[in-house]
Amino acid sequence: MTTIETPSAIQTFIDSTNRGDPAAFAAAFTDDAYLNDWGREYRGRDGVRNWDRTDNIGVQAHFELIALQPGADPDGYVATLKVTGNGFNGTGQLTFQLRDRLIASLRIS
Repeated sequence: MTTIETPSAIQTFIDSTNRGDPAAFAAAFTDDAYLNDWGREYRGRDGVRNWDRTDNIGVQAHFELIALQPGADPDGYVATLKVTGNGFNGTGQLTFQLRDRLIASLRIS
């Protein structure tokens, strides 16, 4: 159960993953986005697309939002997601930083 209203970019991140829509997934990020997946770094929408192909839609990931809480910074959010698919399976925390209603930074830990 979420504890606050889910921003549209985070909802798009979840929904586009679940329906396997890489174009909508990449569009949820800023042009200069930063993604860090347990120390593996990706930059810009091209980097996000690469991560998506190898670790997300490319492995048929499916997300269930368990909780969403405000982050330490304005426009920051910490989501707890249950992940299933042909890659990582389990529950994890994702820290989002939004800018202009898009995902500017995502840290997966």
